[in-house]
Amino acid sequence: MKPLDGVKVIDLSNMLMAPYATQILGDLGADVIKVEPPTGDPVRGITPYRHQGMGAIYLNCNRSKRSVVLDLKTQDGYDILIEMLKDADVLVYNRRPQVMARLNLSYETVKKINPRLIYAGLFGYGQGGTYEKKPAFDDLIQGAVSIPWLQHMADGREPTYAPTAIVDRGVGLWAVGQINAALFHQLKTGRGQQIDLPMFEMMTSFVLSDHLAGKTFEPPIGEVGYKRMMSPDRRPYQTLDGYVCVMVYTDRHWASFYKALGREDDLIKDPRLKNMSTRTENISAILKELADLLKTRTTADWLALFDQADIPAMPLHTPDSLLQDPHLKDVDFFYNVEHPTEGQLLDMRVPAHWSETQPAPTRHAPQLGEHSREVLSELGYSPERIKTFEKAGVTNTL
Repeated sequence: MKPLDGVKVIDLSNMLMAPYATQILGDLGADVIKVEPPTGDPVRGITPYRHQGMGAIYLNCNRSKRSVVLDLKTQDGYDILIEMLKDADVLVYNRRPQVMARLNLSYETVKKINPRLIYAGLFGYGQGGTYEKKPAFDDLIQGAVSIPWLQHMADGREPTYAPTAIVDRGVGLWAVGQINAALFHQLKTGRGQQIDLPMFEMMTSFVLSDHLAGKTFEPPIGEVGYKRMMSPDRRPYQTLDGYVCVMVYTDRHWASFYKALGREDDLIKDPRLKNMSTRTENISAILKELADLLKTRTTADWLALFDQADIPAMPLHTPDSLLQDPHLKDVDFFYNVEHPTEGQLLDMRVPAHWSETQPAPTRHAPQLGEHSREVLSELGYSPERIKTFEKAGVTNTL
């Protein structure tokens, strides 16, 4: 048993954001059917890969799914999708609503076919606003919600995007929670609903929850920006032989730190360190002094001191060294899996622990159209009819 056993999800999405969300739903036990055009999800082609169409990014956001090819521009392809939706619980898509309407797949159309359906759209901008028809990608939304400019404000560097898909992953995770809440409502009432999940608004909330600061109040009592996060010395700290990440943050942390250094009197004498408010007001100078101090000992020395003082600290990993992290080895986070076409792969376990219904991958990331025949057969189409669809370019089968 898994938490979402019996839930059927039609995944009409591509790229990263929505497929990441539906992969999580699949790991939770849902039967996720990924509907792809004959050319496949574009992410399939992102290198590196052993075989064309099975790239690393694709493999890492499309496990626990079945792949069905449908050309929705054909009447037969559209009709097959409608049959799939009749008993589905959730439809997830990441096209703009205007595109869904052109495909005759608006919520108004679909809810007449299946009133129980949760119609979840992950796209750029909320409808009714100036940007409602604009396309969106992770980098664009990062810029639009000021993430690159915050980096510039902090240390004067040229604005740069975060080197990870923070928007796609963040909105994908947010969508999983929203969809699961809608499933709970569906279970209680038998009714579905439309859920719009706009990237721009979600990430605006994400960023400004930290940085609205003085403009939280009306009238404003200060500028935007959380001072600690905006300090140029909020960063991994250089040591004698490397770097260390540490959070000397609460009153207890500072007391423990100065005690471990044998400098309790200095803490008492420094009014800047009195409490959270005084530290926040003087955070740039405080972190600069901390950065200078940490250069005087090795990383191992500092980590030992921080552990003894119960101060939160971690080594600075590279992506390669993260793969060798001792804690992740202890909990068996990474493991090898044999993919039927791609050979041995390194995979990551679901990062949650359930006492009764543990989520876990249910399927390997599928080849394009790997399950077309299987799913169409479940819908009642005969082998002969499926061959006809294939010859007409409506579907591809393996």
